[in-house]
Amino acid sequence: MRPSFLLRKEFGNLAVIRGTVKYHLSPLEQRAFAGAISQGVPNIFWRFRQSFFYVVPPMLLSYLVYYTAEMEHDRLQRKQPGQFDHEK
Repeated sequence: MRPSFLLRKEFGNLAVIRGTVKYHLSPLEQRAFAGAISQGVPNIFWRFRQSFFYVVPPMLLSYLVYYTAEMEHDRLQRKQPGQFDHEK
């Protein structure tokens, strides 16, 4: 293949494939938000419902463990009444 042949073609059209038909739309003709409201919003609710029981119980359990550990730590940091009465 001669280099002058490559210079005449656009970069995206360097190869010629025979027997294959390729259709595409220009990026300027595509509708970027086609179906965003009619299909996207119900899909959000479906995904939320499907993943709710995978996400919320571990987060709730983690929060409860953290909260009880913090409360126990705070309880152990306080002085007990009468604990240091002998030190005067």
